Amino acid sequence: MITVVGTGTGAPLPPDAGAALAGAGLVVGGRRHLAAATTIPDTAERVVLGPLAPALDSIEQFLEKPAERGRVVVLASGDPGFFGIVRALAERFGAERLEVHPGVSSVATAFARLGLTWDDAVVVSAHGRDLRTAVNVCRAHPKVAVLTGPGSGPAELGAALRSSGRVLVVASALGAGATSDADADSGVGSALSTGTAPDSASAPHSDAGSVAHSGERERVERVTPAEAAARDWGPAVSVVLCLDEARVLSPVRTVAGPPSGPAQWALEEGEFTHRDSMITKFEVRALALARLGPRLGEHVWDIGAGSGSVAVECARLGAAVTAVEKTLDGVERVRANAAAHGVYVTAVHGAAPTVLSDLPDPDAVFIGGGGRELPAIVTACARRARRSVVVAMAALDRVPAVRDALVAAGLDCDGVLLQSSRLAPLPGDVTRLAATNPVFLLWGVRPPARDEGVAQ
Repeated sequence: MITVVGTGTGAPLPPDAGAALAGAGLVVGGRRHLAAATTIPDTAERVVLGPLAPALDSIEQFLEKPAERGRVVVLASGDPGFFGIVRALAERFGAERLEVHPGVSSVATAFARLGLTWDDAVVVSAHGRDLRTAVNVCRAHPKVAVLTGPGSGPAELGAALRSSGRVLVVASALGAGATSDADADSGVGSALSTGTAPDSASAPHSDAGSVAHSGERERVERVTPAEAAARDWGPAVSVVLCLDEARVLSPVRTVAGPPSGPAQWALEEGEFTHRDSMITKFEVRALALARLGPRLGEHVWDIGAGSGSVAVECARLGAAVTAVEKTLDGVERVRANAAAHGVYVTAVHGAAPTVLSDLPDPDAVFIGGGGRELPAIVTACARRARRSVVVAMAALDRVPAVRDALVAAGLDCDGVLLQSSRLAPLPGDVTRLAATNPVFLLWGVRPPARDEGVAQ
């Protein structure tokens, strides 16, 4: 049996750790956890929890020894079942061999300091992971908790979210105890006092329920992304909350986590404000969305956004979205449609492809306008899209050039001509079919990378 004890967000070990440690033959944990565990028997082996593989090997070797040598105890920060070491232990040794005593996670503690519920929060780990996923989630959702790590902390997150309109709440040294130091009061939570430092960046747990250096104070600070980007936060940061302050309070919920997806998509044109029917028709939008595949943690561009109907639909499906529109009234229309549907879309005023150089890379791109510049726009987008590009065109003459641009960028290209007829009423309570304008829809998909050295 392997006993896993979550220490929560404070330095002292929880009460139920004592009995487990008293019978331990092997204790695995961070340096500070081991130092705080005063009841470890002198006969017990100790392994500092740094790189994960050697620690797991030590556990396996110990488990092969006679049972009378004692049990294995793993000390971990926060809640070890929340982005923590429980996953690695269960994969290696089986969940049935684990006895887990969870602590309070840093996410729960941080939201508690603000007096906010977190059943509606999206939690994303940037610990040892690409920060772009966390950034995209923060841009798309009003209440996000980001578990940080080296190179993916408040400064890096703030730099990527400068224009997002979000507020960052940086929680450091959580669980360190209260203090009345008024200078540390940021307006979100009072400064609190001492704890111990987070373990090495190579430690396997990323709940960030790690504790701060002795002598440091718990701090919960509200800053703008620009302010976060300008500071050196040190190693004591536990978690960063990214909030849209206008939408942090949600109605009573039944299901925790991010809001469920929309009940329907490819909405009627009447669901959007548009000019002179300049809007992607719902039949075209339905197939475009299927080929774009917008989802949580991804970034989508809508080029030549017009009314922003595609941008709004992608945002409703969970993606972070940037809509590029060359007219000022179009930009305002995109923002109004996004607000009407309760989603956030970054609307950029400018002409593609020139304005694209300042945007973060997309996972998928929809191009609904471009005129004579269309081939150049497709080329620029196809070179940067990580996954797919979808192009809608009314003009037959532009199809070959767009296809060539997609193929030249290394994408697998396909497409259809969409022609639909809608039911329309006639006098006498009868119905006819009214044809919509035909639209060419081409899409390019980036093929999966081939492993080097594999025989072709």
